[in-house]
Amino acid sequence: MNYHVYAYAGKQGIVFSRSRPYKKNDNCFVEQKNSTHVRQVVGYLRYETEGERAIIDDLYRTDLRLYKNFFQPVMKLVEKTRVGGKIKKRYDTPKTPYERLMEHKRLSSARKKELHRQYESLNPAALKRTIDTKLRALQRAHEKKNGSREVEASRVSSKKCVPSLVSFSHRSTSPISVS
Repeated sequence: MNYHVYAYAGKQGIVFSRSRPYKKNDNCFVEQKNSTHVRQVVGYLRYETEGERAIIDDLYRTDLRLYKNFFQPVMKLVEKTRVGGKIKKRYDTPKTPYERLMEHKRLSSARKKELHRQYESLNPAALKRTIDTKLRALQRAHEKKNGSREVEASRVSSKKCVPSLVSFSHRSTSPISVS
């Protein structure tokens, strides 16, 4: 954490602690979501204007939150055992956070009904289209601020780091015969 974040948090009354008491390894579980919930969605560009912040806030508070919690399954680690020099991991069946919450016994039936109504009202395809629209608006706001060269350079460098889908094509000058 840098000085500026710490100073801002102090002015806002935000208290920092490393983790929950007696749970010293909590932070890694939060930070692993930086990849899937932040970087894979908005990328690695520097968003610093008020317009960009407003787009990102709107994206996370509405559509992306609903899409991730209701329609994106997550695999939970159930058991990790060491067999010789190897670690064997066993995972639970993939479920969305919504499904895991609905299985919780202490959740009131009124809250379950409210969540179920919200789930029934959502359309994952429409949510995805809205998310894509907001990401394009974020990209346009960044291009307007910095010009398009930096965005193109970022796309090229991110393609080197992130594996993409590979398509194979067969180019042959002679016809293929199947026996």
